Amino acid sequence: MFGILLGLVVLMVLAYLGWSIIWVAPIAAGVVALTGGLDLLEAYKDSYMSGFVGFAKDWFPVFMLGAIFGKLMEDTGMARSVAVAFTKVIGTSRAILGVLVSAAVLTYGGVSLFVVVFAVYPLALSLFREANISRKLIPATVALGAFTFTMTAIPGTPQIQNLIPMEYFNTDPMAAPVMGIIAAIIMAVGGYLYLRWQEKKLTAKGEVFTEPKDKKIVEKVEDEKDPHFLLSILPLLTVLITLNVFSWDVITALVAGIILIMLLNIDKFKRFIKSINSGANGSVIAIINTSAAVGFGTVVKEVPGFQRLTELLMGIKGNPLISEAIAVNILAGATGSASGGMGIALEALGDKYYQIAQNTGISPEAFHRVASLSSGGLDALPHNGAVLTLFAITGMTHKDSYKDIFVVAVLIPVISVAVVILLSSIGIL
Repeated sequence: MFGILLGLVVLMVLAYLGWSIIWVAPIAAGVVALTGGLDLLEAYKDSYMSGFVGFAKDWFPVFMLGAIFGKLMEDTGMARSVAVAFTKVIGTSRAILGVLVSAAVLTYGGVSLFVVVFAVYPLALSLFREANISRKLIPATVALGAFTFTMTAIPGTPQIQNLIPMEYFNTDPMAAPVMGIIAAIIMAVGGYLYLRWQEKKLTAKGEVFTEPKDKKIVEKVEDEKDPHFLLSILPLLTVLITLNVFSWDVITALVAGIILIMLLNIDKFKRFIKSINSGANGSVIAIINTSAAVGFGTVVKEVPGFQRLTELLMGIKGNPLISEAIAVNILAGATGSASGGMGIALEALGDKYYQIAQNTGISPEAFHRVASLSSGGLDALPHNGAVLTLFAITGMTHKDSYKDIFVVAVLIPVISVAVVILLSSIGIL
């Protein structure tokens, strides 16, 4: 038990310091192995690598195709076209809502979080300038649209955080729709109201829009002509409909979306190879990061203390969804990764929770949705990669904007999980 906790502390501290989880996870796994009485080399070569390779085998095509899909949407201007269209409809007077909806639509359509940040930021800058709103709120607004309800809550989302639980609970992307919708409403409405309250508070203090020092991203975007909105949204709808209505495999759905992007932008075919290369290369880091975290979870399962840890988690009184939410949240926070934390938790405890679902009558779909929702809570702590990227692109710092990100991407999502579990416990869901 102590060794497992020590390994988690090592993982969390080193990740917080900015060290790559690719080599931090094996170190943390080594700590667990040594304190748990395992042979260090065997634990690494067998247990750790079997978990690492197993996850990569199952999920690399999805990571790669998802990254390529997002990169093609970005480089063809389709992602920007969709975002612009929604912000025009909503109007500059509702700048925060416009940015929020634009980011949400792209994320729900299958565009990766990192691509959404690049696509939406120039629009956010323009809208916030016209509405005279402090740029301090841009990171939290984008985070609310991209890192929360569209990533984990809305049924059918093709984001990886909604797909990973399917393997462990034999479910589909639409698992527990009512539970997901309730959580999404809490996150979206609660986050939006908070941001509007912060907007009024900052404006009252005299903190309004100021020009960023670096305008390179905006200038590059404004020089390009984007495809029409109706064409641009078709690939997003294709992925969603084929995945959820026709029940295609996510790989097939993403391939269909990619092919449609290229057909609709055939005049830009010279960009395709570069975009595909960039997306594929970027996906390698993403899959290795998550696989490294899963490998850590595999080693944890091998040590004697894991049985005691399992007993403690399973012994939490009340709805077993509570222990699942706690486990996923803590591990997502420790790794700074929603998919990584959930991967560790479900690799270690997924079978146990599935068995509980079979024995107690709680649907596996509920366990799927709670795992997905919980992965999007403590993951957005200050060392999270998406948070760091968001600050790098917007030119803001933790001091400027992290408090608002914490509220909309950590606090409110955790509250939403608690609410749906409570409703489940009293028989409403």
